[in-house]
Amino acid sequence: MVKGNELGGKPQRFPLLFDAWYAIHSRLLFLPPVSSYVELSGQQVNIRMSWAFRSCFPRTAVVAAATVNTRSLSRGVHGFAGWWLVNGSADGILAIDLEPPQRGYVMGFPVRVRKLLVSVAEHEVLAAELRNLV
Repeated sequence: MVKGNELGGKPQRFPLLFDAWYAIHSRLLFLPPVSSYVELSGQQVNIRMSWAFRSCFPRTAVVAAATVNTRSLSRGVHGFAGWWLVNGSADGILAIDLEPPQRGYVMGFPVRVRKLLVSVAEHEVLAAELRNLV
């Protein structure tokens, strides 16, 4: 089945999930929730947390997408050895595995991304959308 956004239709945007207290805190850091999302557009995946993190890669690079039950104590953008956590909440964490590793930018600096953990309001829907193409 071909979906509308695969033919260049309207992109699907999945807002990052923010805890109420962190939404206030993030606005003070100029990281408003409104500019933090995962967007599926055609054959591209665009992930953004305002100015702090961005990555755009082809859907074909996604080899797995699954909800995880791990609860993170931190919020924001954190990473090590190709694993990146981009979250505004400990809930709704979706793990996206990428092969080959893709390029991302943290505060404008290039980084390698092979596993991305994002807190998404509709994490199960996004996982299903990404798995349809895996």
